[in-house]
Amino acid sequence: MSQHIEYNEPDDRPLRRMLRLVRERRADQQDAAEAMREMRLVRLEMLAEELDPVIAEVPEDDPQFDFVISSGLQPRLWIDATTHVAMGRDGRTYRLLQDTRTGRVVLAEADRTGPIVEAVTRHIAERIQERRRLLEGRREPARPVWTAWPADGTAALSRWGEYAAGVALVLLGMIAGAAILIVLLSEQFLK
Repeated sequence: MSQHIEYNEPDDRPLRRMLRLVRERRADQQDAAEAMREMRLVRLEMLAEELDPVIAEVPEDDPQFDFVISSGLQPRLWIDATTHVAMGRDGRTYRLLQDTRTGRVVLAEADRTGPIVEAVTRHIAERIQERRRLLEGRREPARPVWTAWPADGTAALSRWGEYAAGVALVLLGMIAGAAILIVLLSEQFLK
């Protein structure tokens, strides 16, 4: 004969009590995460206020800057399309980050706003100067151009020499490949 235990109070059920504890803990964690996000957002707003004089000096016709605070899970103060300031894991460290083709680069990191304001100002100045150089048509070539060779005819000989060396390498590669193929095929037929 089995004995049936009747639970009158919901708190008397161990699983229900544990589920309630888990829900309360999750709510506390969400509250802590929300408080941390709010703290980061406030710190970024204070940094933006310190950057107001710098932002006011940026030419209005320069479309490359954003100066917007995004308020997602990780608030960020966007400087331009690839550069932003975010708070570190501790919620107190400012990090000026730039996304590049090779990954994210830390341009500056400090627990005070002063060094970050200086780093952001330097970044803005570099970007403005870079844009001016491009608009003026000044560009540095990625590699030396052919016109940089001597004009006494040695450039033409040098180019033909490079061309002949390239053709010779291709021919040697073809001969080596053919020799390897012949050796492999002859071993196959001799078996």
